[in-house]
Amino acid sequence: MIVVDTNVLSYLLIEGNRTEVCQNVLRKDPEWCVPFLWRSEFRNVLTKCMQHAGMTLEGAKSRMNEAEKLLGGSEYFVSSDVILSLTAIHPVSAYDAEFIALASKLDTKLVTTDKPLQKKFPDITVSPENFL
Repeated sequence: MIVVDTNVLSYLLIEGNRTEVCQNVLRKDPEWCVPFLWRSEFRNVLTKCMQHAGMTLEGAKSRMNEAEKLLGGSEYFVSSDVILSLTAIHPVSAYDAEFIALASKLDTKLVTTDKPLQKKFPDITVSPENFL
């Protein structure tokens, strides 16, 4: 079981230079966990792809459905108290804090491509490449 951030999910489902490595992460550990926030973040990624990268509405809906199937039953609530406490101690966004807090709560790693987050939380985070 691992926590993955929205970037890893995006690289998995939207063809690009990191798709293959994220497919390998899924093969190595198919039990991906996320905070409920992932839905809004992924919808935003898909919206940007439609507006700036030529993705069709049908393509966006298809990817959202695929993501929901992949992550269904693996979504977790993270306490606001925990998030706010974490952001009071560490200069990170509340969005990033949700993923960090969930990985801590589940006593697992957060697989992320966010290098600043990896630097701030080296004991909790790992890049997809280093996870493999």
